[in-house]
Amino acid sequence: MGHADRHLSPSSVPASDAPYWDAALETQPRADWDALKLDLLQRHLRHAYAGSPYYRAAWNAAGVHPDQVKRLDDIRRFPFITKQTLRERQLAAPPFGDLVAVPERDIVYISASSGSTGIPTASPFTARDFDDWMDYEARQFWSSGLRPEDRYCHSLNFSLFVGGPCVLGAQKLGALSIHAGTVPSERLLTIARQFQATAIWTTPSYAWYLGETAKKEGIDPKQDLAIKRIFVAGEPGGSIPETRNRIEELWGASVYDYYGLSDIFGSCAGMCEEKHGLHWAEDHILAEVLDPETGEPVAEGERGELVLTTLKKSARPMVRFRSGDIVSFTSEPCACGRTSQRLLGVHGRLDDMLIIKGVNLFPSDVEAIARKDHDLTGEYKLVVERIDHLDHLTVEVERAASYKGSDTDLAERFAKHLKSVTGVLPAVTILPPDTLPRATHKAKRVEDRRSGVWA
Repeated sequence: MGHADRHLSPSSVPASDAPYWDAALETQPRADWDALKLDLLQRHLRHAYAGSPYYRAAWNAAGVHPDQVKRLDDIRRFPFITKQTLRERQLAAPPFGDLVAVPERDIVYISASSGSTGIPTASPFTARDFDDWMDYEARQFWSSGLRPEDRYCHSLNFSLFVGGPCVLGAQKLGALSIHAGTVPSERLLTIARQFQATAIWTTPSYAWYLGETAKKEGIDPKQDLAIKRIFVAGEPGGSIPETRNRIEELWGASVYDYYGLSDIFGSCAGMCEEKHGLHWAEDHILAEVLDPETGEPVAEGERGELVLTTLKKSARPMVRFRSGDIVSFTSEPCACGRTSQRLLGVHGRLDDMLIIKGVNLFPSDVEAIARKDHDLTGEYKLVVERIDHLDHLTVEVERAASYKGSDTDLAERFAKHLKSVTGVLPAVTILPPDTLPRATHKAKRVEDRRSGVWA
């Protein structure tokens, strides 16, 4: 069976001492990777053109057609889409938008994410899409050392969050899986201790917090818990050596960083046991790294904007999706023997979106709340700092001159409102009126005091 179909009908789970989930695919020569991607791309673009009203109209207007794709770089003929495209098309053709290329009866699962509009953006999956995704998650877990003998505790949010179902990848490889979700820390520690979980997935900041909480509860993470592998995602900390080392020292466990996008699927790249970059889901997603100003490809290893094209996700193909992430890649073989491309760093964002404890936050989310509360002037600033290798957000807002109440009450009310809308609970500083600078043009709303977000 060819590599193009291997992931659809996986063989039985490999022996626990096998280094690869799918050795033939994961160690194939680079030329075979490119041939596989080209075949998948050609078929995927034809599917998108035939099934999606949006793509058909947009590509006709741009004078491009799937039949013109003879090489991988022919994808550059096609127009970009953005997060704003997804929002607009979902509103124009509710509930899922006209990028969708299958009938609704074929959609069996959706995840959803909210952005600056607060309107959840749905990401639909067919049954085949979902199975493909879970096979990749199993492959990725396997590369990070998870095995059927493990007890895996999944402590990510299950409420429409695309990271929730990734637990099924652990089940697919045979690990005993505990669907813990976002339970209180004390409860999570009880679960981990009772069932002697050997692996867990959360954000870097929460991994640190959970370990510190354990110590306050009289639990030694190294001695009293059995966790030996911690998978982290949603924040850059897992690929910052200092942060990863601190978490590993706290837990006596090995930390593996994962990277995903809500509009594609859960984790799209992850560390193997060598921990030198994140292996990319190369048979699922075509990655371009482009100069954001010129749109031209940058040299391998150089930084550019990550632009993504799905290769198999039939429910809603994503063709040339501008992620806004500034990244770098290498295609050099890894010491683990895998030959897939590796993500070497997410170095920043093109926009002001922040990722706080795994949650996307836009300044406009804060603005909507600050300007709705008449006890505030409506001016605000977001201050992001790295304290003990973890990201902390403080929102500075001004009380209105007419406000006569307590600053503490106002801060608590604002923080509670922001958390209810975005899921982020920041520190809030109340300032006197006219403290924050005014701008006649675009205001600078974010003060990022961090340095070296990724290597």
